Amino acid sequence: MTAVVAIDKLVKVFGGLRAVDGVSLQVAPGERHALIGPNGAGKTTLFHCVTGTLQASSGTVKLYGDDVTHLPEYRRTKLGMGRTFQITNVFTDLSVAENLVLAAVGTDRRKWIWNRPLESFPDVRRQVLAGLEAVGLADRADDPVKLLSYGERRQLELALALNTQPKVLFLDEPCAGLALSERQRIFKMVRALPREITMVMIEHDMDVALGLADRVTVMHRGRVMAEGTPAEVKSNPEVRDVYFGHA
Repeated sequence: MTAVVAIDKLVKVFGGLRAVDGVSLQVAPGERHALIGPNGAGKTTLFHCVTGTLQASSGTVKLYGDDVTHLPEYRRTKLGMGRTFQITNVFTDLSVAENLVLAAVGTDRRKWIWNRPLESFPDVRRQVLAGLEAVGLADRADDPVKLLSYGERRQLELALALNTQPKVLFLDEPCAGLALSERQRIFKMVRALPREITMVMIEHDMDVALGLADRVTVMHRGRVMAEGTPAEVKSNPEVRDVYFGHA
């Protein structure tokens, strides 16, 4: 079976720093794949190279067998890649619904006309309200994003990523900076995503990462140091030493 995402010998160099150093991994259809490791391991840089935010220095990225290594970010989004960011990336001066409208039409041939109300685009409105309902923000649709809590902004960013109808979803620390109750809420939302959406996730919270993942890749100093099931990774003494800063 063709991997949804196939990364082969990917390298990203910043001056003399090899932030990503020959990483290879594959993600199967419907898989929940967690990427863990200490700060500075190269996880987010790898995400940037895979999704097109950054261009890789060398190596290849394939999506359903097609080479997308040199495609710009918007082309990869149109082909089915969706993502969230380590730091929330939303338009704070727009309403919650308006943020989702931009996501809905961003991969569509339709163009948004700013002087027409959302009600004049009933199909877009339905999509937006369904997206907000899925992440528990339906009652905040008309509120400015700047009034949302940090946790609610995380929920909105998940809705934004899902509204592009991704085939594979990259989540960069979706629970970062959240209180326990908010982490639990995001955990339940991510776990409830349909298996039609393949998911790759960076997460520092080991309980979240290992609780959601089918397979886990551990990075250290830009390289893959281990890969396996959550149980295999959890019981690996070298992984524990590196992850908790003893190596």
